[in-house]
Amino acid sequence: MRWAFKPQVMRHLLNFWPPFLFSGIKVAELAEDYRYARVELKWRPWTRNINGSQFGGTMYAMTDPIYPLMLMGALGKEYWVWDKEADINYLKPGKSRLTAEFWLTDDSLAEIQAATANGNKYFPQFVVHIKDAEHTVVAEVNRTVYIRKKMQYRAEDAALETALQQTENKK
Repeated sequence: MRWAFKPQVMRHLLNFWPPFLFSGIKVAELAEDYRYARVELKWRPWTRNINGSQFGGTMYAMTDPIYPLMLMGALGKEYWVWDKEADINYLKPGKSRLTAEFWLTDDSLAEIQAATANGNKYFPQFVVHIKDAEHTVVAEVNRTVYIRKKMQYRAEDAALETALQQTENKK
């Protein structure tokens, strides 16, 4: 079961979402399978801080909804996915257009599915490197995501439902 939005529709919606649109943030690429995304922060006078480097809050914001949205797209409607927490480590001033890339691997998705199959909560962590035009890492963002399989899709509940249906069919 897939998610409601096609990746290219989601990319356009994000690009017109006011927190991105007015901050100079653009989702430049979103893969058809939701397993890769590239987000850019434009180098504009209104995206700079008093020191002439990219505003740190905007750098943080460019990573904010991406992993939860990618996970919703890759995992489908069977899962609850939310941002849980994040922290950012600024390594050097960003003085150009900045780029962040996001990946979901087969292994990470399999790990999530295995950890949540019986309805357990799972909190995977993802590291995002924000790079400048010279591909130098200017900030590292650690994002933790909350994932849990929805009640109706949990293995234990599905088995119970099947057993109840079999009992009803015998009557």
